[in-house]
Amino acid sequence: MELIILGATFFGFLVLGVPVAFAIGLSAICTILYEGLPVAVIFQQMMSGMNIFSFLAIPFFVFSGELMLHGGVADKIVQLAKNVVGHIRGGLGMSNVVACTLFGGVSGSPVADVSAMGAVMIPMMKKEGFDTDYAVNVTTHASLVGALMPTSHNMIIYALAAGGKVSIGALIAAGLLPALVLMICMLVAAYAVAVKRGYPAGKFPGWTEVVRSFAAALPGLLIVGIILTGILSGVFTATESAAVAVTYTIVLTFFIYRTMTWNNFLHAAAKAVKTTGVVLLLIGVSTMFQYLMGLYEVADFAGDLMSKVSTQPWMILLLINVILFLLGTFMDMAATILICTPIFLPIAMKAGMDPVQFGMLMLINCALGLNTPPVGTTQFVGCAIGGISVGAVMRTILPFYAALIAALMFVTYVPAFSLWLPRLLMGYKG
Repeated sequence: MELIILGATFFGFLVLGVPVAFAIGLSAICTILYEGLPVAVIFQQMMSGMNIFSFLAIPFFVFSGELMLHGGVADKIVQLAKNVVGHIRGGLGMSNVVACTLFGGVSGSPVADVSAMGAVMIPMMKKEGFDTDYAVNVTTHASLVGALMPTSHNMIIYALAAGGKVSIGALIAAGLLPALVLMICMLVAAYAVAVKRGYPAGKFPGWTEVVRSFAAALPGLLIVGIILTGILSGVFTATESAAVAVTYTIVLTFFIYRTMTWNNFLHAAAKAVKTTGVVLLLIGVSTMFQYLMGLYEVADFAGDLMSKVSTQPWMILLLINVILFLLGTFMDMAATILICTPIFLPIAMKAGMDPVQFGMLMLINCALGLNTPPVGTTQFVGCAIGGISVGAVMRTILPFYAALIAALMFVTYVPAFSLWLPRLLMGYKG
């Protein structure tokens, strides 16, 4: 009965339009009161969930991404992408994919990525004769690569939701190949649609311009190399790497590029504080939720239920993907990670999947949710920039969805995509 109350109140609050964080917290409170547990349990679980040193990486990575967003780094990355792939059919679409991938690497946030790249690329593509739905779909889908990059705070959230079973360094290394696979899939989709619609190709500016634009963008792109090198060499931890990222970004935007203004700095700081507050609230209330799920053995119940459907590992993993995708359509990325990881990670491990590989599966699924209504944060941002309705964009979304699902299937059923680099660079034994 307690489990029914927990699930029914949670989904009931979501249907009523209650924000996810409050829906999680209120459903946990209702269940605790029904169970007759002391109300102090609520506050104990919330504080224990948030009072973790590793969580310091989250505000630092968020702040670093906001500084990159407001510090003029995007323009230099866009110019580099245009010079490298702009001469291919549908050149601006291809440039958009590459630019989103590169900026996702320095921001670590799909929402920041679509905000920065969309503000530059969507108006530019519309001016050059590209359809608005194409410009928005390319931007919103390519920006999802940011969830897999070394600066992604969602990796930190997953590592902690997994109960300390996963190395953050291994996750950071593991995200690189899936990010590359996702970028290639998106390039194929963008090119195929460009050919079908007869979009023109741009002109190659010459290698001199390519080198010049690369030199201009390199200081911003170095943040990925600094984080990777520092963590893999053991010079600093993931938490310390986030602080280094903020320090480097401040130096870069104020003193190297000289594009950061004081007003933009204050705006970036305010946005980072707001985002951090939302994430920490989600972590606190999700810790209550996880406590109750452990108390009522939800993971075992879900595993038994899936085993009745099929005992084949490939089918179990497919079912997990479908469930995560459906949940991601109406839940925030952080909330989905925090709630679903304790449930599905043990099931995936029984099916033979490594926790690091499952992290990549989880992040891609959650990224899919960011581009799917009714929550669809990145899609709403992209549509707002493009001045087009979500319905119009959804009518032509299938090629881009297919690209994302193809990347998800590669990551799900080919472990090497997620595990080869952690094993090579860190001696990971998983």
